[in-house]
Amino acid sequence: VQLQASGGGLVRAGGSLRLSCAASGRTFNIGDMGWFRQAPGKEREFVAAITWSGGSTRYSDSVKGRFTIFRDNAKNTVYLEMNSLKFEDTAVYYCAVRLWYESGFGSWGQGTLVTVSS
Repeated sequence: VQLQASGGGLVRAGGSLRLSCAASGRTFNIGDMGWFRQAPGKEREFVAAITWSGGSTRYSDSVKGRFTIFRDNAKNTVYLEMNSLKFEDTAVYYCAVRLWYESGFGSWGQGTLVTVSS
């Protein structure tokens, strides 16, 4: 499975941005989809994830109530709607998928940079 993330950019604090991640290849194997991020000088951290059906989502405490993850299985695409952005949301955002037979997220996109100006 290949993943192509897009939608990053420069936004003012308090603003909004929507990230997209399109999957291609053996997409019939995709289960959960998720977003992670890595800020400068920090380790990669979990942001949000969604099950195949979209019926269950989970978020890190730092983004809960501000970010929304959703997916369109017909387009093999997962989205991350980011509202009320804060300076500390600045990071490279990566999408990832967990294939049905995997225990964790094993396929990763190339990342898209989100910069929030204060």
